[in-house]
Amino acid sequence: MDIENIKKILIQEIDEERYNHTLRVVETAKKLALVYGVDDRRTEIAALLHDCAKYKDRKVLLKRAEEFGIILDIISRHNHHLIHSFLGAEIAKLKYNIVDDDILNAIKYHTIGREDMSILEKIIFIADYIEPGRNFEGINEIRELAFNDIDKAIIISMDNTIKYIIDKGWLVHPNTVNTRNNLILSRNKK
Repeated sequence: MDIENIKKILIQEIDEERYNHTLRVVETAKKLALVYGVDDRRTEIAALLHDCAKYKDRKVLLKRAEEFGIILDIISRHNHHLIHSFLGAEIAKLKYNIVDDDILNAIKYHTIGREDMSILEKIIFIADYIEPGRNFEGINEIRELAFNDIDKAIIISMDNTIKYIIDKGWLVHPNTVNTRNNLILSRNKK
């Protein structure tokens, strides 16, 4: 499916605020892709679809996940904010005819990460975190770092996310911890 058709469908599926966020993620991801030598079209598709299943209603998320046969781990069942990424990868396959595993994984893991992420997965992960609509202490430093050392930027973003989740008393997904640890270990080997 071409990018213009994806946009036409997407704008009908998600609310205006989420769509505007998505467009900011697209622009950020495309800039990162240029720096890291990743295909522009694949990056744009992954960024456009990263939140294609970001339904606000928990019941809708759970129902749609069940319809797609997605088996949710205990953490995702208790934190419905994590479901949309897994569901989004399935919707990208079915509704948008995406068959590229790297794009699908970039959608699937843009929230919690995973060990040994591809560069496209890293770009979508950090672009979602640093897009221009985000505004919190330290964000400008992470934005700058993302264009020089994407792994370090992801580590810092995960540190911030883990602290935030702990402060809220929520469950921390093990993928986030494992991704962070894997990136640190990889950096230490170099």
